[in-house]
Amino acid sequence: MQTIYTQISILFLLFIGFQAQAQDIKWLSWEEAVELAQTDAQPKKMFIDVYTDWCGWCKKMDKETFQNPEVAKYMQENFYMVKMDAEGKDPITYQGKTFKFVPSGRKGYHELAAALLQGQLSYPTVVFLDEKINMLSPVPGYQKVEPFLQIAKYFGDNIYKDKDWATYTSK
Repeated sequence: MQTIYTQISILFLLFIGFQAQAQDIKWLSWEEAVELAQTDAQPKKMFIDVYTDWCGWCKKMDKETFQNPEVAKYMQENFYMVKMDAEGKDPITYQGKTFKFVPSGRKGYHELAAALLQGQLSYPTVVFLDEKINMLSPVPGYQKVEPFLQIAKYFGDNIYKDKDWATYTSK
């Protein structure tokens, strides 16, 4: 009987240890990230995770990719990280324009999400912006850890300034 308690205790400690490995990402709102980009002495690039509540692949990417310790650490160090609900109802004002929710079909979409995704409303899509909030690239689809890190480092380490994507990935 005591061995069962010992085994359960060991499993519990392993579970707690595993949970400690997961990284808590400090997700920002669009407004918070824009303010930081405009006021920090050395602003970071912006990363936007555009998702919907009903998107299973978005949830999988949250759990498996963004919670990976290496991914979370790299992203926190190099980007302001924004979580944006593509079907969010709250208006967002940016550069004098107010982006609103547009009812369409069964759900609708947020105009800022549509602008960031360049009209291609597929989820998940992540978007990389430079330090001045200029578009670098939207990246549609679920990304596993290694491919995601390769993409993130391409933008985060400024490799995109010297190499095109095909050259970078052909190494």
